[in-house]
Amino acid sequence: MKTDGLDKLLQDTLKAEVAASAERLSDMEKRVVMELGERCPRLRGFQWLGQLLAPTRGTRLGQIVVVGATAAIFLFVGLTLSDRVLPEGGAPQVSLQPLRSADGTQEVVFVWPAPLDAKTVAVVGNFNAWEGTDLSDPDGDGIWTTSIPLSPGRYEYAFIVDGRWQGHDPRADEVIQSFGEYSSVRYIGRGGDGV
Repeated sequence: MKTDGLDKLLQDTLKAEVAASAERLSDMEKRVVMELGERCPRLRGFQWLGQLLAPTRGTRLGQIVVVGATAAIFLFVGLTLSDRVLPEGGAPQVSLQPLRSADGTQEVVFVWPAPLDAKTVAVVGNFNAWEGTDLSDPDGDGIWTTSIPLSPGRYEYAFIVDGRWQGHDPRADEVIQSFGEYSSVRYIGRGGDGV
C-alpha cells in the first residue's frame, strides 16, 4: 500500500466515525444543561450563612424563623437562669438615690481622679464660699473623695489640684464658663442628683 492510499483510508474511517457520533453530540448540550438544572448545589459553611442572609424571597422566611428561634432560646435560658443569678431576698440592695437627712440635706460625694503624685486636692464652690474643702485619698489609688451635706439647690464648684483650677467635672450636671474659667454645676433635689 502506498502512503497516499493509507492517508485516504484513515481520512475515510475518521469521517465515518465523526458522522456516526454527530447524532449523539447534537443534543448533548441540552442534556447536560437539563441534568445540571435538576441538581441542587451543596452549600458549604459561609455559603449557607450568605444564603440565609441574602435578601431574596425564599430566604426571608428562613431569616424570620432563625431570628425568632434565637430570641426564644435566649428568653428560655434567661428565665431559667434568673432564679440562680438573682437572689430571692436577703441580699443587700444597692440604691442609686443620695442619702437624705431629716432636715432635707443630703450627703453629696465629690470625686476627683488626680495623678498619683498629687499632694492636695480640694473642692471649692458656692456651698463653701469658694473656700477649699479637702478631699482625701486614703488608699493612695489617685481617687480623691469627700462628702458634703447640701440642701436642695443649684451649686457651682471646681476642684483645686496642687494649686491648679480644675473646673470641668465629667460627673457634673452641666459645665459653665465664667471669668475665663470653667466651673461645674450640680443640682441637688427637684430633678438633680438622682431625684
